[in-house]
Amino acid sequence: MTHYEADVVIVGAGSAGCVLAARLSENPNLRVLLLEAGETDRNIWLHVPSGLAKAVGNPRVDWCLKTEPVSGFDGRCMPYPRGKTLGGSGSLNGMLYIRGNRRDYDRWRDLGNEGWGWSDVLPYFRRAEANVRGADDLHGDSGPLAVSDIGHDKLADAILHAAAEAGYPQIADFNGPTQEGASYYQMMIRRGWRACGARAYLRPAMRRANLQVLTSAQATRVLFEGRRAAGVEFRRGAETLRAIAKREVVIAGGAFHSPHLLQLSGIGPAPLLGRHGIAVVADLPGVGANLQDHLQVRSLCRCTQPITVNDVLNSPLRLAAEAARYALFGTGVLAWGAFRTGLFACSSASPGWPDLQVLFGPVGYKSVTEPFLPYSSFTLSVCLLRPTSRGRVEIGSSDPFAPPKILPDFLSTENDRMLMVEAFKLARRLLAQPSLRAYVAGEIMPGLDCRSDAQILDHVRKTASTVHHPVGTCRMGTDDQSVLDTRLRVRGLGALRVVDGSIMPHLVSGNTNAPIVMIAEKASDLIREDLRA
Repeated sequence: MTHYEADVVIVGAGSAGCVLAARLSENPNLRVLLLEAGETDRNIWLHVPSGLAKAVGNPRVDWCLKTEPVSGFDGRCMPYPRGKTLGGSGSLNGMLYIRGNRRDYDRWRDLGNEGWGWSDVLPYFRRAEANVRGADDLHGDSGPLAVSDIGHDKLADAILHAAAEAGYPQIADFNGPTQEGASYYQMMIRRGWRACGARAYLRPAMRRANLQVLTSAQATRVLFEGRRAAGVEFRRGAETLRAIAKREVVIAGGAFHSPHLLQLSGIGPAPLLGRHGIAVVADLPGVGANLQDHLQVRSLCRCTQPITVNDVLNSPLRLAAEAARYALFGTGVLAWGAFRTGLFACSSASPGWPDLQVLFGPVGYKSVTEPFLPYSSFTLSVCLLRPTSRGRVEIGSSDPFAPPKILPDFLSTENDRMLMVEAFKLARRLLAQPSLRAYVAGEIMPGLDCRSDAQILDHVRKTASTVHHPVGTCRMGTDDQSVLDTRLRVRGLGALRVVDGSIMPHLVSGNTNAPIVMIAEKASDLIREDLRA
């Protein structure tokens, strides 16, 4: 059997894996091997900010995962796009640069995760960031990850005016001193190109002789010598290969694939492993548990004026003009993501700590897997930021190529059901403001016949979708259900860590890509410290 060898073997070239590979290989004496199950990121639509619709659902770059039938949601199996390429899901996401709220991280710390409070993680956010607005106490301007302002337009401006009319303050920065309020989003874009982990971190690092990147290399199990991780077995084409790790194995597969690989390797709940004939290496019941995500419900509106993305996409002449504009100047509709402006608001249950997020996009669509609507339309999406529902991820087979079973258990608590109705009413309140009357021709989905709380909840169950922010399935902590310690080492085992969104004990109050980059930045320092020791 062919062997590769390195000091550190990293499984998964998503946002976290790219950051780790880049940072660890800064030491020329440390050999790093990065394994990625997907292909290299040659597809142009992974780099054009508006190319999301072309990439999602393409099995060459998207795992095309689905949940199991969700209880209470008419048995729907929700699609879960996940990046299967260099950059991982950071190559498919909406590019919004949102860190969450400082209280999110202080809550992590207060649960016993010392070193993960806001004052501890802020330096890593700053280290990662190259913000076009420059450096200050909260932001950096010389990191790998570009953070840019986006162009304004009158429909997005009208959303902000509507928020002001509804009583919400206008703020300059969702990652500034105050999160509550309405603003334009900043995006992870550099000069008209997506700035993901692959482009920002990995590509420059791949010039180093001590970093090797293998694509089309799907890990099938972690190898052990006693209770110490010794490497990774993986499949590349028809070959079964081994990567020997002299120092450490780091799993960075994300909230679904990291627990899946651990379970395949004998690390997880013993009863589950036993059902599938997998020998138990470590009985850790928390592996795959604690799944959390943001559930969104949308209001879809017909627009009175031909100023939406749909109007561009449905007009060959306008689309050709936008393509030329993008090719020549890196600007225009193709240079930005789907969502432009938004609002962070406090529900009745959370005064002073925003727990509702509104996202406005000048584009109308029924779902992420369906074509855009053939007429002027726009979307107002709202989600609950700190749900109390918890799901799980588990193997459905000992076959490493079978997809993980995703059981999100959305809306399983009364708290979440109540607040999702409140979130939807917030969107309706914004749409009713004077500033939007000139643009709203009517609500297409769900329509104004949907009025009562029961009808709204029924609409949520029939149409809600995930915002694709799954976290928590290998959480760090100090209790018996935690999978990792605060240095992200798998409990009871040696030379094995997990570094990605799965380590979060609680979901952050916002988008998750920037926090995952931060986690990997901090983890790279933890690993370097431990290797020196």
